[in-house]
This record gives sequence, structure tokens and C-alpha cells, in this order.
Amino acid sequence: MPSRKPSILVVDDDPRILKLMKRDLQLEGYQVTTATGGRMALQLIADEEPDLIILDIMMPEIDGLQVCRRVRQFSQVPIIMLTARTGSEDVIHGLETGADDYIVKPFSVDVVLARVRAVLRRGKFPEEMPQAPLTSGELHVDVAQHTVRLAGEEIKLTPTEYRLLCLLARNAGKVISLDRLLTEVWGWQYHGDTHLLQVAINRLRKKIKDNPRSPRYIATRSGIGYLFLSSNNPGS
Repeated sequence: MPSRKPSILVVDDDPRILKLMKRDLQLEGYQVTTATGGRMALQLIADEEPDLIILDIMMPEIDGLQVCRRVRQFSQVPIIMLTARTGSEDVIHGLETGADDYIVKPFSVDVVLARVRAVLRRGKFPEEMPQAPLTSGELHVDVAQHTVRLAGEEIKLTPTEYRLLCLLARNAGKVISLDRLLTEVWGWQYHGDTHLLQVAINRLRKKIKDNPRSPRYIATRSGIGYLFLSSNNPGS
């Protein structure tokens, strides 16, 4: 019996965009629901629990950034932000609110489908991933259960943040290059998108209470990559 295709909620106040995206995603087999505003979107997210949200930033009343912040209070569902702004600061602002990825308008169907596939792929974990727990100090990653605990308290990570932490932790003591992190966590098409990686690292550090100026878990090697500090390899 074929597996169920993921459900996607598309949120935009432009009915033309909603119609086009719904058609293109449905042609790929996805289950698609649409919302014309933030208030409607929040209700649908709570009621239907979609597998992915595509969320426009610029909307009246409740904009996409506010929606993203509210969603992150109760869910780690993957979110792709739609933005008509190409400035890096605007993109970073969207990512800092908790989005996993972004698409700049105007966009092609191929770009949307590629980003959707990439984000959904991050929620799946390969069978060959080591099942032994990964531990450093008070940080404990249970790979088998896909959970992360800090001093015994569970930390809620998005699928992207979890994959990023696992890749770093499995290579504790080794510097992982920027390009390798982008390729293995996001995909080859994200090569060179260093601000996406930087924002994700910053969000991850905040969640695991890691001070970048005096790191216990993730150290920066400027212009090169990042290093996960094992208990036996302290330092910055």
C-alpha cells in the first residue's frame, strides 16, 4: 500500500499565488490546504497539524513572522518562508523567528518543489545513522528516539536543527567545513548559503544554552566551519 504523501499548508494573501502553488503541489501528489491570512493559518495549523507550512511574510493583520513565532511556541513543524524582499537582513530575520528555509519571490515551480523536497527530507533519518547516544557534558542526544536533553530536560529542535546537531556531534573533535554542513544537512543546492547555516547555528546554540564566546558544545572556526566539543576536548 503506497505511503501517504505529506500534507502542506500554503499561506498567502494573494489568491493567484495560492491557486498556482496548490495546483503545482497537488500535481506532485501532496495534500494541500490553503489560508489567506495569519489568523486562519494558525487555526488550520492547530486543527490539521500539517507536515509542512509555506508561509508568506508580508500579510495584513498577522504577518508571517508573527505566525512563525506563535507556531514555534507549540510545534516544530518545518516552515518555508516566502519573501518578496531579497535583502539578506530580511531573510535572516525570517529565519531567526524559527523558519527552516526561504523562497524569494518571484519563484519558479521547480524552485518551490526542490525546496519542499529538501525540507521534508530533513525530517527523515537514514537507517544507517548510528544508534548509540551522543553525549557531551549535560547535553545528551538519543539518536534512536530522536530526542535531545540538556541537564535532563528535553529540548525541542526542528528537524533541520536536529540533523545539524547530530552531524556535528557524530564528528566531535573534528572541524566540519561550511560547505559540508550545508550539503549534508540542507542539500547540494544550498552550497554557499552561509547565512542560512549561521542563523541555524545561532538558533541551535540558544536552545542548548551554549555561549559562542565561551562554548561548551559548538565552537566556531571563522571562515572554515564549526567544531563540536566533546567532554574530552574542551576549548573554543
